[in-house]
Amino acid sequence: QWAHFLLWMNKEGGCLYKGKAGWGLFFRQLDRDGSRSLDADEFRQGLAKLGLVLDKAEAEGVCRKWDRDGSACWGIQPRCSPPMSQAREAVIAAAFAKLDRSGDGVVTVDDLRGVYSGRAHPKVRSGKWTEDEVLRRFLDNFDSSEKDGQVTLAEFQDYYSGVSASMNTDEEFVAMMTSAWQL
Repeated sequence: QWAHFLLWMNKEGGCLYKGKAGWGLFFRQLDRDGSRSLDADEFRQGLAKLGLVLDKAEAEGVCRKWDRDGSACWGIQPRCSPPMSQAREAVIAAAFAKLDRSGDGVVTVDDLRGVYSGRAHPKVRSGKWTEDEVLRRFLDNFDSSEKDGQVTLAEFQDYYSGVSASMNTDEEFVAMMTSAWQL
């Protein structure tokens, strides 16, 4: 079974990116030690979740084939996100800077309060949530798999790398970001 997976990998050029809610998120969740890479054991357990069972020796063999620099089986960031152009990186940084009102390099609910209001959200209006809960849930969209209420530029870039991968041109991506964040 895993041979079919590898054939697919070869066809896709070794890229495991399938969107923010797809492969990227799946592989980040498998990264138990937070190293932003998967070792053979993490990789094997991930494939088992997909119904592809490998023994330890097979998993190590697959990892040897795909390991580019000898550091791990798969480096998550390079595999999950195609490289972005300077124009895309710049507009992502501009959006992040707009949110980071404190300028400390981390976006929190306090930062969001200065930019957005959650008062009109239906759950706030009905009394089910507070405005801070709305802002926190919004912030969680950009946070890594460990929801700590703090979003760094790297996490924000990681989120938008998934969006970027689905857009063909820099112009399209920059226009979307400019409109979405009112830059």
